[in-house]
This record gives sequence, C-alpha cells and structure tokens, in this order.
Amino acid sequence: MRRSDRATVGVVIGDPCGIGPEVVVKAWASRRLHALCRPVLIGSAAAVRNVIEQRGLEMKLRVIDAPERMTGRTGTIDIIDSGALDPADITPGADNLACGRATGVWLDEADSLARAGRLQATVMGPISSGAMQMAGVLDRVVQVRPGHSYLLLASGALRVAHLTDHVALREVSGLITADLIESALQTLDGVLRQWGMASPRIAVAGFNPHAKGAEEELHITPGIERARATGVDVTGPISPDTVFRHCIEGRFDIVLAMYHDQGHIAIKTTAFAGNVAVILGPPYPHVTVAHGTAYDIVGRGTADHSMILNAIVTAGSLAAGRAFPTLH
Repeated sequence: MRRSDRATVGVVIGDPCGIGPEVVVKAWASRRLHALCRPVLIGSAAAVRNVIEQRGLEMKLRVIDAPERMTGRTGTIDIIDSGALDPADITPGADNLACGRATGVWLDEADSLARAGRLQATVMGPISSGAMQMAGVLDRVVQVRPGHSYLLLASGALRVAHLTDHVALREVSGLITADLIESALQTLDGVLRQWGMASPRIAVAGFNPHAKGAEEELHITPGIERARATGVDVTGPISPDTVFRHCIEGRFDIVLAMYHDQGHIAIKTTAFAGNVAVILGPPYPHVTVAHGTAYDIVGRGTADHSMILNAIVTAGSLAAGRAFPTLH
C-alpha cells in the first residue's frame, strides 16, 4: 500500500442509539482532523444529522457512496451510508436489534474497504455488544486472540500491549508459553516498525510479584531470549510494579503486559481521558475507544469526544508511518 502524508481513515460511528454520533461530530467540528488525515464516516446519516441539528452546528452533511468521493473539507462531514438502517429504528439510549445489525454491516463495510486499499485505517466508535449480540453479529468486532491478535492501549508516553485480554486470571498462567511470548514480541516489533517506529524498545512485565516465579523462569525469560536472538530490542521480565513507570519516563517505547488488568489499570490510572486502543491483527491500523455507548447521557451534549478524536488522529498517523502522535 502506498502511503501518503494524510491517510484516508474510515470512522464507523458506533451504535446510533449511543453517544457515537455525538462524539464523532464533535471530533470533526474540532477542525483538527483534516490536517492529519482524510476522515470519512461510515454509518447512519440520519443519526449524524440529528446531532448537527441538536447542537446547532454550522456544518454540512454529505452522503457519499465511496471514500474516493469525499470532499475533504473541514466544514462538510462526508459519510458513507449504505442504507443498512431505517432512521425510524433508532431508539436513543436503549439497545435494539436493528441498530446492532446495522453496526455489524458498517464494520464489515469498513473492513472490506480497508482490505481493498481504499481506506488506509479504520476507527470503531462506541458499539453496543448487547445490541450486536441480539442481532447475532458480535463476531464482526475484531476479537483479541493470543497468538493471532493483540490489544494495544496508548495514553501519552505509556503504551501497553497485552499478551492475553479477556481471560480469567486463573487461566492466564496456562496460556503463558515461551512460544507465545516470542511470537507476540516479534509481531509487536514488526508492526511498530511498519507504523514508523524505527527501533522499538520493548519491556516485558513479569507475571508474578517482582517477576520471580515459575512462569518467568520456564516461559517468559526463554521467550524473551528467543525474540532477542531474532533482533528484537526487548528487556525483561521486569517487576510489574515498576515496569510501567519505566515506560512513562522514556526508557522503553512499549510494555508487553501479561493480562488484561495488569495493563489496563496502568493505562487508566495514568490518564483515562483520551486513551486509545489499537487491535494488532488486521492488515491495517484498526483503532477504537475505551468507552461504551453511555446511554445515560445520550442527547445531553455532554459526551467527551477526546477518545474518538485521539483514535482518529492515531489511526491516521500510524497508517502514514508517522508512529504514535503526541496527543492532547
């Protein structure tokens, strides 16, 4: 794929019954996006139009059928609306099957366009897993599977990839193997280089207190040594109560955490607002937000758009090979 200074980023608006339409419109209205990427929305034009009208924004909405037809103007929101959702089926603040099904369609459309090279990156707005499950399309969301895909969270100087994600803690120990550690480190190193980080410095968190235990001795350390032998710049295992601070202070570019809460707590304690999530697995940058549909505040105009804004900026930066941007 040929890179350009401004990558084309497809932004799925998320579930139209939640705050997704509001936060994507606010991000667009910030006028920060077009200097860094070429954004195009994917989803319900009616849901986006409602936000524009409710907020009294002086913005135009233009429905297009392909990313190549976008205007590229900051004052005009370009949206691909394939007609997957009847506007009458939008029920603000509550799950429904029709919106869950439409969300699945929009995610499929974004993926197809990206795999065809017509989008260079995608962003997923806040979805409702409940609505998608009702519609039987929850599998459209990229799943994190150890050995195949990984979750990466970024907040300021702290970036954390996760060896495992939504796994019960008692099961994590059995999933940690030298093969998986080596594979994850090689994947992480390769993707970071592809995204523009010339010489990634990776730290590996231990699993046990002070990084001393059977998992470290039998699996984590051997996996690190194997990855290092292939040219990966990796250090560890480092005690999990200090490794994240080392990254924040600039000694490493990213930390490989062993399980969900080990990495999530560090990220969300450091700076919850504005953090972004990247899924390593698709052959293009796929970024999402770390919050849900927030049904309790739908329509109030108070939703914080910093996460979706940073997600779009991050997607554009990674796709253009500029590595992780400095976020505000």
